[in-house]
Amino acid sequence: MPIIAIRGLTKAYGAHRVLSGVDLDVDAGTVLALLGPNGAGKTTLVNILSTLVVPDGGTAVVDGHDVVRDPDGVRGAISLTGQFAAVDEILTGHENLALMARLHHLPRAVARERVDGLLDRFGLWDARSRPARTYSGGMRRRLDIAASLLSTPRVLFLDEPTTGLDPRSRKEVWGLVRELTADGVTVLLTTQYLEEADLLADRVAVLDRGRVVTEGTPDELKRRVGADLVEITLADRTTERHETDGTLDGLVRVLGGVAAGEREVVGVELRKPSLDDVFLGLTGQPAAGAGRAREGTDTAVRGGNGEAA
Repeated sequence: MPIIAIRGLTKAYGAHRVLSGVDLDVDAGTVLALLGPNGAGKTTLVNILSTLVVPDGGTAVVDGHDVVRDPDGVRGAISLTGQFAAVDEILTGHENLALMARLHHLPRAVARERVDGLLDRFGLWDARSRPARTYSGGMRRRLDIAASLLSTPRVLFLDEPTTGLDPRSRKEVWGLVRELTADGVTVLLTTQYLEEADLLADRVAVLDRGRVVTEGTPDELKRRVGADLVEITLADRTTERHETDGTLDGLVRVLGGVAAGEREVVGVELRKPSLDDVFLGLTGQPAAGAGRAREGTDTAVRGGNGEAA
C-alpha cells in the first residue's frame, strides 16, 4: 500500500483550474520528484498534501490519513520544508532547534536528545552556539531540514530545497536526502533542477496543466525519448549524428562505419537522453533549471587532436 495515494484531486481558484484530476502513488521509503513548469500546480499539490489547502474534489491519503477528514493525523505524520530556509537568524543553531522542539511539545529529555543528535548528524555541532545569521546558505538549509525532522516524520515534503544554493551546498543537501530515505523516510521533492531529480529520485512525475502527464523511474522516462546519439566531429568541422543503443558494441559499430569511409575524426561525443529532453518533449518548454551544469548526462571521448569533443 502506498504511503501517499492521490485520486482525482482537483483545485481551482475562481475560474483558474490549478489541478484537474491528479492521480499519483508514492511508495514508503522512496523519493518522488515532482517536476513541472511554473504554474503547473506543484506547490498547490504539496499544500493540499500538507493540509494547508483544502481540495475541491478527489481524495488524498497520507500515511493512512485523509487530508480532509483527518488533517491532524496527516500533520502528525509529515513535515514540510519550503523553498527558503525558515530559521531565526538572531538565535543560535541550537536555540533554533530547541524552539522548534518546544513548539512540538516534546518532553525536555527527548528534546535535548533529538536537538543534539540532529546538530551532530547534520554537521552543525561545532557551529551550534553561533547565531544563524553567520551560517552559510548550505548550513541554514541543513538547519532548516533538521528542524523538520524533530517530530520524526514518516513523510517529508521538500519544496525546491536547493534553490539559490551553490553547487557544494546543493550536494550536501542531496547527501542528506539519501540518508533520510535510507532511514525509511519518504520524500516528495519538487525541484527545477532536473539533474537533482535524476540523481535522487526513485520515481519522477511530471505535472503539466494540472495533470500528471507521465510517471516512472528516471531511466524509464529517458528511454521513452529515444535512442542515444553519437555526435562525430570530422576534420573539416562538419558534424555527423548517429543513433546507437548506448552499448560499447553499438559505439564501435558507428565508429567503424565512419572509419571505413576514410574520414578523419577529431572528436566523438556520446549523448544520452536526459530529463531535460523528457521535460521539453512533454511540456513544450525547457525546465527553469535547464542550461545549468549537468552531472553525469554527457560523456565526451577525446579525439585525435587531444581536445574534448
